[in-house]
Amino acid sequence: MSIQNRYEFLYLFDCENGNPNGDPDAGNAPRIDPEDMHGLVSDVALKRRVRNYVQTKYENVAPNAIYVEHSTNLNKPIALAHEKANGAVPKDGKTTKGQSLNARTWLCGNFFDIRTFGAVLSTGANAGQVRGPVQFAFARSVDPIMPLDLSITRMAKTPTGKDIKSDATYQQHVEWEENAPEDSLRTMGRKALIPYGFYVAKGFISANLANGTGFSDTDLANLWEALANMYDHDRSASKGMMSCRGLYVFKHVGTDNGNSDQRARQAKLGCAPAQALLDLGKVIDICKDEAAMSIDKVTSPRKFVHYSVKVNEKKIPTGVELWKWDDNNSGLTQV
Repeated sequence: MSIQNRYEFLYLFDCENGNPNGDPDAGNAPRIDPEDMHGLVSDVALKRRVRNYVQTKYENVAPNAIYVEHSTNLNKPIALAHEKANGAVPKDGKTTKGQSLNARTWLCGNFFDIRTFGAVLSTGANAGQVRGPVQFAFARSVDPIMPLDLSITRMAKTPTGKDIKSDATYQQHVEWEENAPEDSLRTMGRKALIPYGFYVAKGFISANLANGTGFSDTDLANLWEALANMYDHDRSASKGMMSCRGLYVFKHVGTDNGNSDQRARQAKLGCAPAQALLDLGKVIDICKDEAAMSIDKVTSPRKFVHYSVKVNEKKIPTGVELWKWDDNNSGLTQV
């Protein structure tokens, strides 16, 4: 059964001495808003980590397989869906409405990320498109960040075509290396990072769209678990130290206590606009902890303890519950 409530959530995470999300159009430098120098992390980067966590947990086995994998052909599972649901891939890829629906239903039933984020399934044998119930906005840092571009020494070299042919044999590589000047076998490289950044991502979950994909309460629990733990399974030197620092979930439950049907409709449609829940300074407020910064003798935040996250329970609208991921990593608890 698909979820019956609308949700919004705030996802807090930070990055210390790393690159949280490089921009390929800027030499893989950390993404920034050039107008105010606040850091950005794309929705795609966040979804990728959720996919990676679920894939690791369930070993890529249905019904929690991952559709958008690294270096794969997306038309392959679409073809499999037609074979399983319709008996064969339609000739020349031309499908009827019923065949597309059958294949789309099979794909939603077997792939977590299609049920969750949706997908374009019309690139091969047409299976239509799926609008996912879970969506992220770009994450944004609370304060400006300072991107650094640092030089590093690479103690070995990868020869190019100017040095030796790409089809050279092992022995030819040995001879080239023995005859090359020692200094030429070292080279310089670069590393982009930020000293510290504290980011906030806003997310939205539609119960109405979940009904179309079969996104269930079990899928929802897997999403929360992935957000809380995904950076512990995505370590690399380039990412530095990235950590989940908070997950605040707004659950719409309805306001009409006298009519259960009306309350259920309110829970699906929502009882407050997203901005009333997600705008910082309303229910959730993040501010600098000047006392902690003074102890560490810094003028700008350099770690999570230099911030204070506060919840104003009086501003939680009627018909909405606030849940927080437990600090002991045991799940969501109601505030």
